[in-house]
Amino acid sequence: MSKKLKKNIGFAAAISTVVGLVIGSGVFFKPQAIYTATNGGPGLGIIAWILGGFITIMGGLTAAEISAAIPKTGGMMVYIEDIYGERLGFLTGWMQTVLFFPGTIAAIGVIFAQQASELLGFTSDNMRVVLPIALGIILLLALLNIIGSSIGGGIQTVATICKLIPLILIIIFGFIKGNSTSIISPLTGPGVNAFSALGQVLIATLFAYDGWINVGALAGEMKTPGKDLPKAIIGGLSVVMAVYLLINIAYLWIAPASELAKVTSPATLVANKIFGPIGGKIITVGILISVFGTLNGYILTGSRIPYALSIQGYIPGSKYLSKVNKGGSPVNAIWLTSILACIYALSGQFNLLSDLTIFAVWVFYTLTFIGVIKLRKEKPDMNRPYKVPLYPIIPFLAILGGLFVVINQLITAPLISSGGIIITLIGLPIYAYKKRAA
Repeated sequence: MSKKLKKNIGFAAAISTVVGLVIGSGVFFKPQAIYTATNGGPGLGIIAWILGGFITIMGGLTAAEISAAIPKTGGMMVYIEDIYGERLGFLTGWMQTVLFFPGTIAAIGVIFAQQASELLGFTSDNMRVVLPIALGIILLLALLNIIGSSIGGGIQTVATICKLIPLILIIIFGFIKGNSTSIISPLTGPGVNAFSALGQVLIATLFAYDGWINVGALAGEMKTPGKDLPKAIIGGLSVVMAVYLLINIAYLWIAPASELAKVTSPATLVANKIFGPIGGKIITVGILISVFGTLNGYILTGSRIPYALSIQGYIPGSKYLSKVNKGGSPVNAIWLTSILACIYALSGQFNLLSDLTIFAVWVFYTLTFIGVIKLRKEKPDMNRPYKVPLYPIIPFLAILGGLFVVINQLITAPLISSGGIIITLIGLPIYAYKKRAA
């Protein structure tokens, strides 16, 4: 088998991957966690969507400079290695390989299964139904991506187009049929301190915004990464933020935040109120297509991380994980990511898995933002097809946002944060062993 990935991913597939990775489970399901944290107060939730979007766009504008300057397969892992050295680069890839990608795939698979379970007439907590669906959808998409990266990119483009339909319908009819009530007042419900709750709701919105940086992992398979990658990240995020704000206003104009906090799928609740039971089911199918596309995007990009690590011989089984089939896909790396995801999915916990992965990945996002400033100082003559505007203001804002996320999680969710740190640090003895054996 060849070890060279084919350059067959263009701008359309790249921007579809950004939008597809970001708009998925979060916008449909995270309002429950947000308005539960605010005790039914809508204001703080809307602020968190705006602030989360702002932090994400600042991060996207910042990280795109490195993505364009270092257009190699591996994404953030490669950026960190070039900036900070081999050990930290490996640790980034290790975290993504064993925690972030499989954990996120598992979380999305679980929420897909819960929504499908309700559509089939079962309850969302019926694990006898939910777990087989979750495992089945993960393995199905693994098989489709093994056929070839161009097929994975094609699935992404089609799913992204399909997912916009329920979003647009909810937005349009939500504004037409909804009541123009306040979406800012009250800021929180009784007994909730707005400042202390902000971190919790921001983590939820950042999960909904997450995925934007992962298209960088496809750089080695893109036709013109220096030109297309920054446009895909920035253009995709601008679309996402606009959609998120509009649809969350539409949600609140149809159902109060206190009601959205009580259901697994606030989007389905709103769709049922707007279109009735049958129309609501049709919209739910559209939501499932959206989540399907997001899941595919994470499998498509996530499997490239263990592939990149294996090319360097850094992880156990590198000889097998570096193999690429005739369709141009890293077949064994896809299986590794998907099998780990299935193991995580056995927990059946959407919010727990998503919180765990968001904390771990934002540690390295923040290092990436800092890396832009570090590279500007150490390598001023480096070829930069794209430069972050308003430097150094935008990178500084991105760094502040990242530090807030990481520190807040350490304080408010120490057990989840500790789990992420332990799983990540397990990579250090593995790296040391492989270096000695080399």
